[in-house]
Amino acid sequence: MHKWIDSLPALAFLGAVIWRDIYVATVVLIVSLFALVAWYGVTERRLHKLHFGTALAALILGGVTLAVRDPMFIKFKPTAVYLAFALILAGSHYIGDTVIMQRLGRSLLSLPDRLWQRVNLAWCLFFVLCAALNVVFALALTDEQWALVKTFGFTALMFLFMLAHLPFVHQYLPDESR
Repeated sequence: MHKWIDSLPALAFLGAVIWRDIYVATVVLIVSLFALVAWYGVTERRLHKLHFGTALAALILGGVTLAVRDPMFIKFKPTAVYLAFALILAGSHYIGDTVIMQRLGRSLLSLPDRLWQRVNLAWCLFFVLCAALNVVFALALTDEQWALVKTFGFTALMFLFMLAHLPFVHQYLPDESR
């Protein structure tokens, strides 16, 4: 259920870009991201740091987009978020006892520490790639095309990247037949 709720700001942004323009969509994105943060605050009684950071990035870059009437700032918000993810993942190799992916995924999988480190590094590089791709798409595509790629293309790319992990982690997946 959370994945559907988490995707609502992106879908609202896409709808507003198609319905009106990127400036209306920017306002819709900022409001919907902060609404998502508030929803988590009410339902789970906690500040969801990832969503809050994304909302702040949207507020800052979206605010600049609206102030100077240049859509490139909001188009670079995903790049900023992807690079922040990459930095956090990379930093976890040097700070703390375990990498971020191990801390997040240990309830789902029991992998050797070395494999967790490789998975963490792979995700770090994946987010750097996504950041670079977003810059290329932001510069080359119309606002509507970019919004479609951002919403569906990067989601599909992330799903395929997760599937690409299966050959490396399949032997560690829980056996449901027992």
